[in-house]
Amino acid sequence: MSTTSPQQPAPASASASGDDRAPTTVVFDVGEVIIDETRVWGVWADILGVSPLSFGAVLGAAIVQGLDWDDALDELAPNIEWSDFVEEHERRYGGFQPADLYADVRPCMEELRDQGFEVVIAGNQPARRRAQLLALSLPAVAVATSDDLGAHKPDRGFWDAVVTLAGAESPADILYVGDRVDNDIGPAVAYGMRTCWLRRGPWGLLQDLPVTEDDEPAFVPDLVLEGLGELPTLLADWTRQARGEPPTPASQDS
Repeated sequence: MSTTSPQQPAPASASASGDDRAPTTVVFDVGEVIIDETRVWGVWADILGVSPLSFGAVLGAAIVQGLDWDDALDELAPNIEWSDFVEEHERRYGGFQPADLYADVRPCMEELRDQGFEVVIAGNQPARRRAQLLALSLPAVAVATSDDLGAHKPDRGFWDAVVTLAGAESPADILYVGDRVDNDIGPAVAYGMRTCWLRRGPWGLLQDLPVTEDDEPAFVPDLVLEGLGELPTLLADWTRQARGEPPTPASQDS
């Protein structure tokens, strides 16, 4: 599902920069955008001695309350220092594996590349994840973790580094694809990037857009999707619309 139909791929409003041209670079977040984190949380549940169902319930409750995943671990393990088990978690988890890659990621990236878009991967991850991402052989021109960039979302330094990494002339040239409203979409909009809110994974499903005192959305993503399958077509039509051209025949027929 998309809040922007294939017939109208470009958003009605311009980005925070006031620039309404189509993006030329697509930057993908990592967790729950390209990587299914089911194993991440399953290993933590095993280490803490709780069922995956209980772990998921507490994690979901934390998200709804505006808390983060480490708060959920604190709640599940109040009598131990869970941070002491980070390396044990990594040993059992074994890093990103091909099976962790969402099925729609590679086809989406390949189609975007073939359409002439620059594809970049950048998200909040430890430095060791970069080699694991590169081993997946995705068609990205650049891959970086927050540790590599020297800044973490939602800090402005992260977005500065992403623009440099992508070689973009302007933040508005970039469409950032993320699942979290607080870490991804809101900060990227404020920075002047275009945004695609991917509503999958715990944060993507449970978070809502913030509203103002007048009960209006504080910001609006350019695209809202439940998967990546539509993204290449939407971006192709967005580009055509920005050029004053009609949408693709496939979009007109849908």
